[in-house]
Amino acid sequence: MPEPDDTQGFLARWKALPVDSVPKTIFVAAALCLFCSMVVAFAAVNLRPTQEANKLKDKQLNILQVAGLYEEGIDIPEAFAAFEPQVVNLETGTFTEEVDAANFDDRAAASDPGLSRPLDDDPAGIGRQSRFKTVYLLRDDAGDLDKIILPIHGYGLWSTLYGFIALESNGNDIFGLQFYEHAETPGLGAEVDNPRWKAMWPGKALRDENGELKITVAKGVPSSGMEQFHVDALAGATLTSVGVDNLVRFWMGENGFAPFLENLKAGDV
Repeated sequence: MPEPDDTQGFLARWKALPVDSVPKTIFVAAALCLFCSMVVAFAAVNLRPTQEANKLKDKQLNILQVAGLYEEGIDIPEAFAAFEPQVVNLETGTFTEEVDAANFDDRAAASDPGLSRPLDDDPAGIGRQSRFKTVYLLRDDAGDLDKIILPIHGYGLWSTLYGFIALESNGNDIFGLQFYEHAETPGLGAEVDNPRWKAMWPGKALRDENGELKITVAKGVPSSGMEQFHVDALAGATLTSVGVDNLVRFWMGENGFAPFLENLKAGDV
């Protein structure tokens, strides 16, 4: 421990240094960095509950929108209470109680080796696929199934697109499609958010009468008989359109929700 005289000598030498000297500049910079890091850490910890609540509310908003239930000014959590969240085991196509639907994080599960699997055949470009996915069922006043909301995601041109597809109760007719997160090129790939393009999806069908997956996002005029399965590609955004086509077909296919939709139609879930 420095002697009092040594401490006083140090302080005297420190005060004698010019304000713009290297030691004082480094000291001020270090003190400022320390203060700022403390402020950021404090804000991050204290704002996390608010951020999580806003994230959940935004997810609920998008589900309401794709299901056609959103109206300006409604209480979002209250309106969302009409949905029935269920976790589906994608391998069996049945509901599971292995995880809790109220707390299950689909996106985090995709990175967990214990809850996901690597994909060899990966047209959606997602790398790993969670074995479980949360679906949202909407029932009418009589308790009958009305809409099925399924989460989908896959790689476009620059980013992974996250969204929902809403199906009618038959599990085949599309009611709507909506992406809530992506980083595609503004004015081009970002046109997946354009209401005019999203309006092309309602009324399209996933499969033909033989059960073959036909839904396609492509340029040009569809061949005869394919109109009900065809969605026009985004102008000037070929790779984003290919990405959307790949991810929709992947999630609606056998490695995605097809087993679940088949079981739902047969009444086995």
